[in-house]
Amino acid sequence: LEISSLSEKDILVLRLDLTDRSSHEAATNSVLKHFGKIDVLVNNGGRSQRSLFVDTNLDVYNAIIELNYLGTISLTKYVLNHMIQRKRGKIVTVSSVMGIMGAPLATGYCASKHALQGFFNSLRTELTDYPEISIINICPGPVQSKIIQNVFTENLAKSIENSGDQSHKMPTERCARLTLVSTANDLKEAWISDHPYLAVCYLWQYAPTWAWWLMNRMGKRRIQNFKSGV
Repeated sequence: LEISSLSEKDILVLRLDLTDRSSHEAATNSVLKHFGKIDVLVNNGGRSQRSLFVDTNLDVYNAIIELNYLGTISLTKYVLNHMIQRKRGKIVTVSSVMGIMGAPLATGYCASKHALQGFFNSLRTELTDYPEISIINICPGPVQSKIIQNVFTENLAKSIENSGDQSHKMPTERCARLTLVSTANDLKEAWISDHPYLAVCYLWQYAPTWAWWLMNRMGKRRIQNFKSGV
């Protein structure tokens, strides 16, 4: 409000629990009642993971899928119904480079992001009769945020003890700006990351055998650091 021409009526904040799917239709209707339309949906809710599969309770995987995947597509369903009626809109989903590649200590998180990639790439093919509805997948690499402090661990009751140094990651503001640029230009998919993570994405896409070799080398060291508490 301080740096724009917006007024109070231009902003509506609603509490939303992605895992409470029964509330998503009412939330969508509240937004429509206030603004009359929804131009852009940005799916940005989710939690990451830091644990080895062999040590992780299956309840953790269920919770990851409920939040990152099912919660996202549930909200999308109600908003998309409105966009189809208007025959226009943008659905922007913050996936991850982990939706493109695999990485140790994040098997459930990678699985949920791969699921989102598959879902929205498939949904795009179902909307060919609505060329003004854009499906945009954003795949950030490491970004400065509180995602590490809130990761899933090997059981639902345990939180992470050491979140590590975040200074090497992309600043939040830059990731947000590049997401907006991607949205404005209707990019189907955008990889938003600094090197060397971006280079690994290209390897995974165009030279997967090299990528598997590299990730095995990097993964072994990452697991060793994880077990040492680094």
